[in-house]
Amino acid sequence: MSYADATLSRVRTVHHTLPERLAALRGPDVAPRPLDARALAALAANPGCRRRALLDAAGVDKGAVAEALGAPARFGQSRFAFSRGHAFEARVKADGCAELLRLLGADGAHAEVPDLGAAGPEGRAARTRLALAEAAPGSWTLLDHPLLALDVAGSTVFLEPDAVAVAPDGAWTVAEIKSFPILDGGADAVKVGAAARQAAVYVLALDAIEAGRARTDVLLVCPKDFSNLPTAEWVDVRKQLAVTRRQLARLTRIEEIAAALPEGTTFDPARPGPDLTAAVDSVPAAYAPECLSSCELAFHCRDRARAADSVDALGRGLRSDLGALTTVGAVLSAATSAPCDGEDDPAVTALRRAAALRAEALRAHPTS
Repeated sequence: MSYADATLSRVRTVHHTLPERLAALRGPDVAPRPLDARALAALAANPGCRRRALLDAAGVDKGAVAEALGAPARFGQSRFAFSRGHAFEARVKADGCAELLRLLGADGAHAEVPDLGAAGPEGRAARTRLALAEAAPGSWTLLDHPLLALDVAGSTVFLEPDAVAVAPDGAWTVAEIKSFPILDGGADAVKVGAAARQAAVYVLALDAIEAGRARTDVLLVCPKDFSNLPTAEWVDVRKQLAVTRRQLARLTRIEEIAAALPEGTTFDPARPGPDLTAAVDSVPAAYAPECLSSCELAFHCRDRARAADSVDALGRGLRSDLGALTTVGAVLSAATSAPCDGEDDPAVTALRRAAALRAEALRAHPTS
């Protein structure tokens, strides 16, 4: 067998065994946790984190792992907010999605709502593609909780938007239904931004079916003021779409990350603490303070970054400015040491200048 044939055979073997490998990483009899658009948007915001990419692709319950490591993260929707969101969505979609059609600008129109039920996520995704293809021209079709498939670093991710509308002109529109209010014509900018990043993932998945059919402005449906009456605003997600597409393309392929792990590695939360810690730490992470609001393992990664004296714990912006200085100790040493001949590191020069200015200010205004 030639070298090329042997290489091709190995690649095919890795491809065919990747699902089994990812299942082994979860642990025996551990059900996979599906990766949703919110988590995918967070992953796209930090594409250098191999740890999150691998654990999400394997369907590992990062919350359970964080609990087992003694570093749980407390965030997410409360049960009350979850129930309120479901009740509001049911109202928007009642009576053949009449309210949703009104908000789409088709008040009084009738829409076909095809049945998207099928066995397994692959079947539901195929049924969604078929429904999009069969949507009758000249009339409205509404897909209630369709399932979209997206390839992420060599692993298939299934995504479920609240609704996708097919307009009479054939354009596809993503509708995101949220329970936070639109007050006096405007909503919380942070929440709208998060919804836009999530919706951009859905548009990206629709583009994978047929490029150019999905609109880049999505319909954000929310309660009006302090009532439960639905209102909406159009959100342009072109910027979020471009960023998400670029960041996901930068992700290292999952099989490459998995292949670098020691044999027998598993992230089963039932494992003994030291073994689970070693397994998690065997995958490189890219911690940043922003992770605290979007990743269940953020507190564990922060503790590890602090223990290693890493400047990652100070934020991406500062980390980028510091260049080759990767530890807090190195930063402090560079700021206080005397310059050497031929040294031209701009980060070191800036640190020494800042230290000199600070010392001068303290001499001019000594504390009492």
